[in-house]
Amino acid sequence: ALQIGATLFGQLSLGACAHWLWSEYPVRFPNLKIAMSEGGIGWVAMLIDRLDNIIDRSGYGLGWDERPADVLRRNFWFCTLDDPSTIDTRDVIGVENICVETDYPHGDGTWPNTQNVIHDVWGHIPAHELRMMCSENAAKLYRHPLPDIVLPLG
Repeated sequence: ALQIGATLFGQLSLGACAHWLWSEYPVRFPNLKIAMSEGGIGWVAMLIDRLDNIIDRSGYGLGWDERPADVLRRNFWFCTLDDPSTIDTRDVIGVENICVETDYPHGDGTWPNTQNVIHDVWGHIPAHELRMMCSENAAKLYRHPLPDIVLPLG
């Protein structure tokens, strides 16, 4: 059913991200950039915890020179619509690895109310972090120039 897919979209991203990570492509190609879009970020901090557990407690690593969680933070970017209960995990994920998305024109997207959603859900976040997540991170990831003035100012 459509509702099941819409409910589990984050879990689908979790599975795809784990497959990408353990494929070793990010280790073999350290400049590879992978954007996980339309999956939210609610699962990312849990994945980071799990990756640390795999190495620290279970010994299931592949003998990489880097910790899997560090590879994840180096090679992956995560997109979120609003995720009000999980945006405060941004320090675990890395603010520099989060991009806002609007999911236009899907029904569960924030457009045309994206600015209001950012204000209402992310209003407590410092302005420099908002700038990173709303524009600077995507511009850096996709090597796209930014205009001289980018909102929100702060």
